[in-house]
Amino acid sequence: MCEGASSTGATPSEEMNGTGNLMDFLDEPFPDVSTYEDFHTIDWLREKSRDTDRHRKITTKSKESYWELIKSLLDAWSGWVVMLLIGMLTGTLAGVIDLAVDWMTDLKEGVCLSAFYYSHEQCCWTSNETTFDDRDKCPQWQKWAELMTGHSEGAGAYVLNYFLYVLWALLFSFLAVSLVRVFAPYACGSGIPEIKTILSGFIIRGYLGKWTLLIKTVTLVLAVSSGLSLGKEGPLVHVACCCGNLFCSLFSKYSKNEGKRREVLSAAAAAGVSVAFGAPIGGVLFSLEEVSYYFPLKTLWRSFFAALVAAFTLRAINPFGNSRLVLFYVEYHTPWYMAELVPFILLGVFGGLWGTLFIRGNIAWCRRRKTTLLGKYPVLEVIVITGITAVLAFPNPYTRRSTSELISELFNDCGALESSQLCDYVNNPNMSRPVDDIPDRPAGPGVYSALWQLALALIFKIVITIFTFGMKIPSGLFIPSMAVGAIAGRIVGIAVEQMAYHHHDWIIFKNWCRPGADCVTPGLYAMVGAAACLGGVTRMTVSLVVIMFELTGGLEYIVPLMAAAVTSKWVADAFGKEGIYESHIQLNGYPYLDVRDEFTHRTLATDVMRPRRSEPPLAVLTQDSTTVEDVETLIKDTDYNGFPVVVSRESERLIGFVQRRELTVAIKTARQKQDGVVSSSVVYFTEDNPQVAEACDPQPLKLRRILNLSPFTVTDHTPMETVVDIFRKLGLRQCLVTRSGRLLGIITKKDVLRHMAQMMNQDPESIMFN
Repeated sequence: MCEGASSTGATPSEEMNGTGNLMDFLDEPFPDVSTYEDFHTIDWLREKSRDTDRHRKITTKSKESYWELIKSLLDAWSGWVVMLLIGMLTGTLAGVIDLAVDWMTDLKEGVCLSAFYYSHEQCCWTSNETTFDDRDKCPQWQKWAELMTGHSEGAGAYVLNYFLYVLWALLFSFLAVSLVRVFAPYACGSGIPEIKTILSGFIIRGYLGKWTLLIKTVTLVLAVSSGLSLGKEGPLVHVACCCGNLFCSLFSKYSKNEGKRREVLSAAAAAGVSVAFGAPIGGVLFSLEEVSYYFPLKTLWRSFFAALVAAFTLRAINPFGNSRLVLFYVEYHTPWYMAELVPFILLGVFGGLWGTLFIRGNIAWCRRRKTTLLGKYPVLEVIVITGITAVLAFPNPYTRRSTSELISELFNDCGALESSQLCDYVNNPNMSRPVDDIPDRPAGPGVYSALWQLALALIFKIVITIFTFGMKIPSGLFIPSMAVGAIAGRIVGIAVEQMAYHHHDWIIFKNWCRPGADCVTPGLYAMVGAAACLGGVTRMTVSLVVIMFELTGGLEYIVPLMAAAVTSKWVADAFGKEGIYESHIQLNGYPYLDVRDEFTHRTLATDVMRPRRSEPPLAVLTQDSTTVEDVETLIKDTDYNGFPVVVSRESERLIGFVQRRELTVAIKTARQKQDGVVSSSVVYFTEDNPQVAEACDPQPLKLRRILNLSPFTVTDHTPMETVVDIFRKLGLRQCLVTRSGRLLGIITKKDVLRHMAQMMNQDPESIMFN
């Protein structure tokens, strides 16, 4: 009998059975045991299992009392409450951003004297002295030169307006990049590549935090208002996901389960696109097709609800003052004809080529930014690009205005009341037709002048967008891509229109274009071109077409949009399968397994598993012979996410798998709460209670509860094609490799990604994160 044995206060029989003061981890929950480390991947199967257990407990308890029944109903409704809150906040933020962008964009050119917070359009709405022909001119709105010098015309006024335009642009962009650098570095860029990676199960702490939400909202307004070639649509998806993450923290159902949280974020992404384009259905399809990794039917319904609430909220704010959700709403009065499919498909080819050019150019520039001194001076880069953009944009009226207004004008049909330069056609004085059915007419000098300006704007937008996307400010890609396509489409549309007018006897026009008829709608070509270019860059198809017809109200023109979207995808895919977001994921080394990538190589699990022959043996724990000190040393000396548990080191028979974090927390908790647990205490993963040989032996530590008894295993001869498919579809973190129950090695998600990169002759070390 050891000295001092009775000091534990337990009976000899209890001590012999190992039950005295032994903390049974089967019943005692661990604090924060479900959380993951930063830059790690979640275990989808474990999260799903935990949610199933939680739901089973709630269902069982709900039969015990009315209070438990009410709690179970509240739990069931919490998902819909979160969606309602996300939709309302996202819609409100989008409305505020739209109003602020309109005002600050116009602030670069002038100010409203009656109310300084009015944009140019709002200022002239309130004026009683505005004529219809000069509806953009009113005494209350004054350009800076007129306000400062009293002269609105002349070289001096032009130079002063030019100088102040550039100065305001530089100020806005400097404020944007400074706020991002100081307060929220994650608020830069589009956000969609990171959202896709997070939704696939990756943890990036702070990316969807409160500071990121606040700074992204403010800097998005500043960045778009600076006149840079970027849009607010992509960043609005990031803003919406920040809102989703914010409201997840209010409900333990989502805050404590990373898998459930990602269901909410998928729905939030749909709400973001809903308010960005005024396209609720397109938003749901965008989330399903482009962003989400795991999208169950329940998430589809909730995404629809969140998108609906967001659209309603934005409609209530009415930021554009036209009772529409978007700026681009158009109504065409002419049907399209089969012969027009040829130019539509040609626009699709242009969209695919532009997408390829943009992705390659932008990725090359971003890689240069990451690997050279350029990346160390983000503020200087933003200032230089803004300066170049503002200096080149001001002389051309089509690049001076905001990109959204430019697209809106390019989409518009030329009615009798249009005063745009693009509608400067030669009218027939004897024409007496309804206002909405104006026949094709010869182009006037204004149209030809506009074509030259549009051609210059097209070259400018193509080049400057490559260098703008990816800078350290919020920057979306949807609007610049649509602008490139809309300019090209409008130019093609006017060319086809003039050919049909001057050569209506040609065989291609004879059957459907009679003299004096309204045959060709150039605005439709702009719309098709916009869809083609956006499709070429992002590789979206179904969601793109739905977004475009919701965006414009052009339901009748789905077939031309589909033809252009499919063609642009085919052409772009011929040069490379990755869209811009996948390319940026690859560039940043995020551990993202794309479902659309095909793995066709004939390698086996044994070729990929660790350890390799030259590497030290696999770090394992035994079920009943490892001490607490051994475990703590193993945790300290390695950085693995978890450890296989075997019967013994000799047999290597696999029992289960234990996570590093759970092991750390369990030992720490046991040392604090359980008497007698010391460094020499033996850790047991067995089902039976550990036996204590003598009363003086240290208390054993039973950690059966944290052991995963059904880790996913494959044999060493499993084809890697199957292993990759398993990792994609089940969202695994790791997979153990066995032969006849004996542990041989382990394959992690990072190993799979490295192997795939190696098979495609890429640098396997580009996969940076765990």
